[in-house]
Amino acid sequence: MSATILVGVLAAALAQQQPQTDTTFAVRPGSRVEVESFAGEINVKTWNRDAVRVQATHGRRDNIEIDARGTSVHIEAEGRMGVPGVVDFLITVPVAVSLGLSGVYTNIVVDGVSGDIDAETVQGAIKVTGGGRLKLESVEGDIIVDRARGRINANTVNKGIRITNSDGDVEAETVNGPIILQGVGSMHVDLATVNGRVVYEGALREQGDYAITSHNGPIYVVVPEKTGLNVSVSTFNGELEASFPISLRDMSARKRYNFVIGNGGGRLELESFSGDIHLRRPGEALPTALDSGKAKVKVRVN
Repeated sequence: MSATILVGVLAAALAQQQPQTDTTFAVRPGSRVEVESFAGEINVKTWNRDAVRVQATHGRRDNIEIDARGTSVHIEAEGRMGVPGVVDFLITVPVAVSLGLSGVYTNIVVDGVSGDIDAETVQGAIKVTGGGRLKLESVEGDIIVDRARGRINANTVNKGIRITNSDGDVEAETVNGPIILQGVGSMHVDLATVNGRVVYEGALREQGDYAITSHNGPIYVVVPEKTGLNVSVSTFNGELEASFPISLRDMSARKRYNFVIGNGGGRLELESFSGDIHLRRPGEALPTALDSGKAKVKVRVN
């Protein structure tokens, strides 16, 4: 028997020995589904049935416990000898459920759910497509959101945050990573990173309130045509650069600059200690890396 055939036979044998959980049960409309794991992946998708299907691949010493009562469903991986091993979940749920997902060494992926989503992990990425209100937390993993329709709260420590094509207020914070928002429609935005760049390309509404802070990274904001903003900029060791004319209204000795775009209206606060601040027109390039700049401020003044 050739080595290639032998490897294939061994892989097939191991796959047959690895326990599989596959069960489906009815749930009430508007239920909340919670999944708790230790390591592996939690992957949630949707279907048009008032039922939940739980599929899991796990070790022989691990069990999948399911507790469904009323509108509450709790799914948990448990080890017979203590902490469970690697478990890969595929959970299929009705579109309108809400979710509570948690793990330690766990990647979390959700696609198509319209309800609220709470997700947290330590060493793993979180990727959500859809959803209403989102609360997403990781330590060592990127957070990626697309097409959400509700308030978004995203926090990570040593990775980045990307939110696209979403409507709702946004609060996002990281320590060592970038924050990128594109195609968002928000009235209130609060973005903060210590070591990373921030890119905001979205709505800047007349009654909106937008605050963006990066301690050691550049900030890029795309300003749509006919936008009215009251802008406050603070940078200690960076530069302010705009690709369109601006008129300074007030300049303080502490390197804080105030000016109005259009007829004013919305409030935009930009702050970076050691990073440059850039105001861009729609369609202009948004660089992925930029030097911190010299200890002075350059502005274009009418």
